[in-house]
Amino acid sequence: MTTVRDIVLWLEAIAPQAKKESWDNVGLLCGSEHRQVRTILVALDPFEDVVREAVDIGADLILTHHPLIFHPLYSITDDTALGRTTALLIQHHIAALCAHTNLDIAPEGVGHQLALTLGLNDISVINPTEIDAQGKVWGLLRQGTVPHQSLQDFLPTVKAALHTPALRYADGGKPVHHVAVGGGACAEEWPNLLRAGCDTFITSDAKYNDFWDARDAGLNLIDAGHFYTENPVCGYLADALGAAFPSLKIVVSQVHRDCMKFY
Repeated sequence: MTTVRDIVLWLEAIAPQAKKESWDNVGLLCGSEHRQVRTILVALDPFEDVVREAVDIGADLILTHHPLIFHPLYSITDDTALGRTTALLIQHHIAALCAHTNLDIAPEGVGHQLALTLGLNDISVINPTEIDAQGKVWGLLRQGTVPHQSLQDFLPTVKAALHTPALRYADGGKPVHHVAVGGGACAEEWPNLLRAGCDTFITSDAKYNDFWDARDAGLNLIDAGHFYTENPVCGYLADALGAAFPSLKIVVSQVHRDCMKFY
């Protein structure tokens, strides 16, 4: 019998909680470690629509990148989305487990999956935080190469690979070849990528001045959206879970989408 604790221990081997940022909240955030698991729903966020999907498919556990509870929770009522979501989990005995900043820096975590999805070659970690006993390299950002091309030729590739409806970008005046990626809010890291010799950086949540400063420094900066730069990790988690627990039903959320729309 597979229990929630078995999944917790499996995730701990991939992205140990000790490697999270001090401000983060990860691990089992709702439910019992002793509950049997037959079906797991994987999603980027544990939002209300995802939890209702978990109820509909009979999931025992949801595994997400972003935490269910991030700020202190002082009440659980149906007046808020978080309250309704948490109540649904408790009512249907569904556990909620997440790996956030610890998965961001994991050797095969968010950054690595983004690099793979974009088709980068010769992928490596920029400014590693650790090389573990198995020789695996930990760190937030990845770099790699693509065939030499113009930025205008590269942009459709990024858009199609990530299934994002739009890109924000600044043209640093260089062709694209040495590319860096950082899933989620990594735009402030652009000076480190410039020092690493990159000509292009794909990330999200870039601020107004990030675009100006990166452009003036000669770096192509592409903001592909927070959801779209992190979502590739869900497929990785589902595949890894399926390999580790072949008797379980693993489902990637079909309802979770970016709530930001473009008019």
